[in-house]
Amino acid sequence: MTFVLSVKDTYRQAVESATGGKNTVMYDDKGNPSIMVFIPRFNISDVIPSGPNVPHPAFVVNGVVKDGIWVSKYQNIVHDGRAYSIPFQDPETYVNYDQAKQYCTAKGTGWHLMTNAEWAAIALWCKKNNSMPRGNNNYGSDISASYEKGKETYFDTSASKTGRVATGSGPVSWAHDGTNAGIFDLNGNVWEWADGLKLLDGKIYVHQDNNFGTAESAGKADGWVDTGVYIDNSTPGDANANDHDIGGDPILSDTRANPMYTGDASSNPYYGGSGTTFETLAAKSGFTVPDLLKYLAIAPIDANHGGDYLYVRNYGERLPFRGGAWADNSSAGVFFLSLAGPRSFSSGALGFRSAYVAP
Repeated sequence: MTFVLSVKDTYRQAVESATGGKNTVMYDDKGNPSIMVFIPRFNISDVIPSGPNVPHPAFVVNGVVKDGIWVSKYQNIVHDGRAYSIPFQDPETYVNYDQAKQYCTAKGTGWHLMTNAEWAAIALWCKKNNSMPRGNNNYGSDISASYEKGKETYFDTSASKTGRVATGSGPVSWAHDGTNAGIFDLNGNVWEWADGLKLLDGKIYVHQDNNFGTAESAGKADGWVDTGVYIDNSTPGDANANDHDIGGDPILSDTRANPMYTGDASSNPYYGGSGTTFETLAAKSGFTVPDLLKYLAIAPIDANHGGDYLYVRNYGERLPFRGGAWADNSSAGVFFLSLAGPRSFSSGALGFRSAYVAP
C-alpha cells in the first residue's frame, strides 16, 4: 500500500520533526495554518519553590486539569477576521481588546486570546529555568545585546529607527526557552493584550483558574474572581487633565485610598498614572498579598524579575497588556505588565497572541 501525505501533513510533520514534537501546525476550518507551541502541565511548586504541589491555574479549565496548553509561537497576524501564528510577518497592531478576543474565538472551540494565567505560567517557568528571553526592546535589537536584531517591518519615524520586526525573525535568545522550538517575542516588539485580568477602579479581578470562556463585558466582572486586592498608590493623585506620572509608587492594598486621577475621567481615560519595577511592587503596611497574585504574575515572588516594569491607572476599567514594545528598553520582558489602558485602546505598538486548549 502506498501512503501519500497531503501538503498539510507534510508541513505539520516537518515542523514537528524540527522541534522534537514541541511545535505543531494547527489548521482551522478554512484550511489556514498556525504554528503552535505545546506547554506541558506543571505544578506551582515547579516554578515557585514555596508554592503548593498542585497544577498551575493555567492548566485548569472549568475544573478539569489539562495535560497542557498550546500557545501561538508568534505574535499574531489577522486574515479574514481570524488570528494566525505565522513566521516572518508584521504582527497585527491597532487592534483593541474586544477585536483581539474576537479574532481568536472566531477560530473555533478551544481557541482564545492568550490569558494572563497562561502568560504568567510561561513567565514563571522562564524565571525558574534561568531562561528569561531577550527581544526587540531597543528599536530592532535587545538593549542588553545590541548585536541581536530582527528583520524590520515598520520604521519608527518619530525616533528615526527600526520599530516592529517580523515575527520570529530574531535569534533563539528571543524564544522563551532559548531554542528554536520556543515561543518568540514575549519580550518587546509589540505589547500583547491578555484576557482574564482587569481592574475596576483599582480592584483586581481575575478568571477562575484558566476559564477563558468566562463572560466578559465592559465595566463589569460578573462571574470573575474578586481578589479583594486593590492597586493603590503611595502618594495622592491629582486632577491634572493630562497624561502624566503622578509620582510615588503603586502598592497592593485592601483599599484604594489614592485614586491616581481625582477628576472626572469619563471623557478621557488617559490622565494620571503611576509605575514601578515589577520586583519592587510592595504591599501596604500590614497587608498580606494573596499567593494567587504571585501565581498569576500580578505580584512579585522575590526581588528579581529582570527589572521589568508595571504601569497602572487605578480608576475606571483597565485591561492588561504584557511583554513590552520596541522602545521600552530594559522595562520590557515577560513580567512587564500595563494596567493603564481601556479596552478601546489601540496602537501601532500593541498586538496580541492566540492560544488553544483542547475541549
